[in-house]
Amino acid sequence: MAKNIVLIGLMGSGKTTVGKLLAKKLNKTFIDTDECIENEEKISINEIFSRFGESCFRNLETDIIKKVCLADNQIVSTGGGIVEKPKNLEILKKNGIIFYLYASVEELYQRIKNEKNRPLLNNDAPKWALEKLLNKREIFYELCDVKIDTTGKNADQIADEIINKLENSHN
Repeated sequence: MAKNIVLIGLMGSGKTTVGKLLAKKLNKTFIDTDECIENEEKISINEIFSRFGESCFRNLETDIIKKVCLADNQIVSTGGGIVEKPKNLEILKKNGIIFYLYASVEELYQRIKNEKNRPLLNNDAPKWALEKLLNKREIFYELCDVKIDTTGKNADQIADEIINKLENSHN
């Protein structure tokens, strides 16, 4: 059984882009938990947040990862706040190696400032909101198995770094 490779981190850290590339390089299935939620609920994440609130969304995340983690040998990209429920990390760790992708708030902001599908940043001070999120979640992100600094790196470099860490952990 090959464990899942789980990518966690704030929005803009590269989870989806790197995840897709990793899946291709390692010939594994790519799963994006946000996409799974949208497909199952038949509405966007933004719509879930505005109609039902963040706590409803967080419950949907837990339901999705329970299903996703029944399979192995996958690359799993998670929503940035998935770590806020300690139960989620437990579920992900049972069958996964968790990689925390991180960068400075400034770099994360530069990567996502033009995106409109970030419900937690839809306010007058998105950079401040991003910093607040990081401060709130960092203690949970630190519970990962491996930390990867994505600052100044492209998706290919980050994917190769993850592959390197995986190979070195088996030696």
